[in-house]
Amino acid sequence: MRLRHFRHALRVAACVGLLLAGISAARAQENRYFVTSDGVRLHYIEAGNPAAKTIVFVPGWTMPAWIWQQQIQYFSARYHVIALDPRGQGASEIAAGGYEPVRRGDDIGDLLARLGPQPVMLVGWSLGVLDALAYVHQHGDGRIAGLVLVDNSVGEEPAPTPSPPHHGPKIPHDIAMDRFVRSMFRKPPGEAYLERLVQASLVTPEPASRALLSYPVPRTYWREAVYSTQKPVLYVVRPGLEGQAGNLARKHPAAESVVVRDAGHALFVDDAAWFDALMQDFIHRRVWP
Repeated sequence: MRLRHFRHALRVAACVGLLLAGISAARAQENRYFVTSDGVRLHYIEAGNPAAKTIVFVPGWTMPAWIWQQQIQYFSARYHVIALDPRGQGASEIAAGGYEPVRRGDDIGDLLARLGPQPVMLVGWSLGVLDALAYVHQHGDGRIAGLVLVDNSVGEEPAPTPSPPHHGPKIPHDIAMDRFVRSMFRKPPGEAYLERLVQASLVTPEPASRALLSYPVPRTYWREAVYSTQKPVLYVVRPGLEGQAGNLARKHPAAESVVVRDAGHALFVDDAAWFDALMQDFIHRRVWP
């Protein structure tokens, strides 16, 4: 099911929602920590009423939990909101190992165990898509009320076009990360924000960041995970993954997809009001109607 034709209506709904969120102020944010089953101390941001339905946000490669700040503020007016710093990212411990899907999926499982028995809506962006699917692959969907997967492959066809090899001299890690962070946005969020995000991305040690880019599993691993669940799935991508989005929406009975043509990779920052309204609509229709 494609929702992009409702884009204008969703923008209007987002404006109304943001106004209401301003009237009913979001709950204060708290920094929390927990220790994983392999002894690593991970950080997460918590906001909203703990008795409300829970949304868990997982960021992408080397990114901090606070990149979801606009979603934390918006959704915590109504929901219990959690944003995770994966191991080696943000304020979480820089672990000696575990920068691979099985352990990262287990980290999400440890977090959900800490949050209690109620199902959560799990939202993953970029590498967070793979971490969320690794959790589902290993632990099933019993703790999941719905999945939102943002701008990464889910193992469907066609496979993403690989990046061309770099033949020049090696680019220093800090310069490469600066270029990567700036490339994520079509609407630059300001120099101070970009500098802060670059510094956050450099928290992840270079060897760990390389390991995270070469998960040692076949593409079918992610496809098996997403097709193993019958919980509602919202797949939001840019045009490079449009083919996968169409195939998933056509073949998966619980999935729908949206193709975003005028935003960068960090599309939930580029157009936060639209993205928040899209998620809210999905929640109301499919997850917690």
